[in-house]
Amino acid sequence: MNMAEQPAVCAAQVTSCPGSQINHSGGGVPVLFCFSVFARPSSVPHGAGYEALIQKFLSLYGDQIDMHRKFVVQLFAEEWGQYIDLPKGFVVSDRCKVRLVPLQIQLTTLGNLNPASTVFFCCDMQERFRPAIKYFGDIISVGQRLLQGARILGIPVIVTEQYPKGLGSTVQELDLTGVKLVLPKTKFSMVLPEVEAALAEIPGVRSVVLFGVETHVCIQQTALDLIGRGVEVHIVADASSSRSMMDRMFALERLARNGIIITTSEAVLLQLVADKDHPKFKEIQNIIKASAPESGLLSKV
Repeated sequence: MNMAEQPAVCAAQVTSCPGSQINHSGGGVPVLFCFSVFARPSSVPHGAGYEALIQKFLSLYGDQIDMHRKFVVQLFAEEWGQYIDLPKGFVVSDRCKVRLVPLQIQLTTLGNLNPASTVFFCCDMQERFRPAIKYFGDIISVGQRLLQGARILGIPVIVTEQYPKGLGSTVQELDLTGVKLVLPKTKFSMVLPEVEAALAEIPGVRSVVLFGVETHVCIQQTALDLIGRGVEVHIVADASSSRSMMDRMFALERLARNGIIITTSEAVLLQLVADKDHPKFKEIQNIIKASAPESGLLSKV
């Protein structure tokens, strides 16, 4: 858990505070643990410090805590009549009340891409979706460009297939030669334990370039899961679609508001080479020499 460093506040300023009047069994010092709208009485050993409080919060609220956010522990101080940041070196010596507060940090997403820290996610581009997905032929064509670019630049590719037993395999037009992982799934999000394990094997992953179907379902849920884990997400709009243009466009709008970068295949490929003197520039230039199809993005349909 990525917890914020405790602020250096003078311990002498803090006094013990009254907690819950509920009787506690099992010994230890009674502590009221507060998180969000929840408050649960428990206890910790006398002399317990910051790490023990964190572990207790996890044991009580682990299913509600987003493990990828930063938090600060605060103590209720009678002297001030409010919560203050937990003093450095604080230990529990008397009944008290503490709370866990998520830090709201606004970060500007720059959207820089580097081949060494980027992975491509190709989501559910399967045969049975062909007649149902708007502009499916176009997004397959654009997806093939992206897979070619990934091979040229040595970028790992993870591919999923939604219930392939019923919906078929990835379309034949997409060349999956050399991809890192092809994984069947039933969950809508691509962020499965096997995918997380594959990402853990790739050092320094910072960005995921995501494309496939459907934009408002598997793409959206994958993107939200990834940014919740601190990964920057680039959705390739001209390589992602849905059965409905309304669902597709509203999903892209929502994702953009959540700090996800909505981009195009050509922008991604040129950003990854970054310089006409890049040794692979000519090969990438050959891929994009003819403009990519607009995949209905400029259509009023």
